[in-house]
Order: sequence, then structure tokens, then C-alpha cells
Amino acid sequence: MPTLRIGVLAGGESPEREISLLSGRRVHQALLDRGHAAVLLELDTLDSLVAAVEGIDLAFNCLHGGAGENGTVHLLLDLLGIRYPGCSARAAFRAMDKPLARKRFATAGLAVPPGMEWQNQKLEDYCGTITAQLRFPWAVKPTQGGSSIGVTIVDHPDKLVAAVRRVTAAFGSALVETYIPGRELTVGVLRIHGEETPLPIIEIRSSRGFFDYTSKYVDGEAEFLVPAPLDAKTTFLVQGAALAAHHALGCRGYSRVDLRLHEDGVPYLLEVNVLPGMTRSSDLPRAAAAAGYSFEDLVEAMLATADKEGQ
Repeated sequence: MPTLRIGVLAGGESPEREISLLSGRRVHQALLDRGHAAVLLELDTLDSLVAAVEGIDLAFNCLHGGAGENGTVHLLLDLLGIRYPGCSARAAFRAMDKPLARKRFATAGLAVPPGMEWQNQKLEDYCGTITAQLRFPWAVKPTQGGSSIGVTIVDHPDKLVAAVRRVTAAFGSALVETYIPGRELTVGVLRIHGEETPLPIIEIRSSRGFFDYTSKYVDGEAEFLVPAPLDAKTTFLVQGAALAAHHALGCRGYSRVDLRLHEDGVPYLLEVNVLPGMTRSSDLPRAAAAAGYSFEDLVEAMLATADKEGQ
């Protein structure tokens, strides 16, 4: 049997480029350590993708954010006939589009924070509607993207217009949601023995009050409790909601699901990440370790989902 040549895609042009490079380099080393024929493809722009993947049998995509994660690269790989682990282009698109994902979560009977997308109307009119219909504090965020980039917590109505103006100017879109009081949780989903399986829950306690980009990637800015200190009933409820969200978007193989556990015990879905970070401080590897998987084991399990069974 010929050796499978694996290309690890990293870098790209999104605001998450630096995290993508860290993820890609770590995944590449894990593949080499397990004896795979792997090459690290660090891309400056996606214009070079077609040339970069020439001769590659399988692409391990670590292009977090932007076109790397919204289904564009998935579609291009499909057209080139190159297999890749994880979800399809369609599921990636659904997950990256937060308003679309919210609708699919709600249709599946899952709780989502009350929210409203900006529809290019006057900011003052939009913010007036938010103020009238949604209680504050609010989370103001772009409709696409990850790593909490561009997210602001607004604790007073007088600050809303400025916050929405900043996010629309930077990203061209905005989604305002009621900020859910409670606990910050994240749940990895991984295909194990043919079954999509929720991993141990992680609770995140940030010294900054909000799990922003700095909290995610600067040592000491957040505390990660895994398994999260939850009773059995709540653990079952949260893991079930995470798995249901994974399925609601049509994901397969692996993902990471972010939630807020309300003070009344209801888990609210925030988003599903189809290309979760693979750095030393990332949550999916941390959850996998709690389930007894080394980083190399995790990469192997992810790689095995490239068979596209059930697509």
C-alpha cells in the first residue's frame, strides 16, 4: 500500500492566523511522531492553496476562522478530490454563520440567548430595538469568526451604539445577544468507536470576567476545570445539549461546543467550532486528555474521520 501523504494546512489570512500556525505545527509534529508522511503547509494567503496541496492525498485543516473554517476551503478540497477529516463544507458554513446556527439550534429545541442580528439598518434604530426588546447586559459580536475576536460585553444601554458601531466597522456585521449569567462551559465532541461522543465538560473561570481572546491564550488569565464540577444530572444535560447542537448543524467527526449554564440550570448554546484549536492551551486537547487520550491519540482519532462515512 502506498504511503498516505498528509498536508497540514495552517496560517491563512483570518484574525486567527497566529493560533492556526500554533495548531498546525503541533498537529504536524504529532503526525510525524506517529510515523505519518506529513508536510506542514503554512499559507500566507489562500491564493496559494491549490499549488500547496498538489500531490497531497489528505488535508488536515487547521485554518481557523475566515475562509478556512466557513466551508470555502472545504469546498475547494472537495473540487480537488482531496479528502479531509471533520465536517463537510455545508456543516462548516452553518457553524460559522452564528444567526443561521442559532436558528438550527432553536429548531432542534435547544436554548439560545435572546438575540437580534443587524440588518444594515441605521445603528440608532437597531440599538433602540435591542434596548426595547432584550434585557442587558448584552454580548455584541460579529456574525462570523471565533476565538472571541471582536466580542464585547455591554453593561449599560448608553454604551450599546458605540459597541455595535465598532463591530460593524471592523467586521461588517453584528449580532447582539442577551448575556447569560452563569457558568462558562465548553464540550468537545469526538467520534470514538464509530459514535459521536461528548468528552468531559470543561468549565472556564476567567480572571477578566469574560472568556475573551486574552483569557484563551495567555497563561494564567483563566482557570480550566475538567471535568467540570457539575452533578451527574447537569453533566448529562450539558453533554446532551452539546451533542444535539453538533448534530443540528450536520457536524461529524469532531467539534467543540460552547455554552453558558444559566443560574436556573438551563444550558444555552453559543456556538459550535468545527476546527477547534489544537494548541497547548486549547480546550479540545484538554478535554481529550481528561478522557485518557494523549495529543497524538486525539490527532489519530480526528484523522480517522476523513473516511467521510455517512456524508
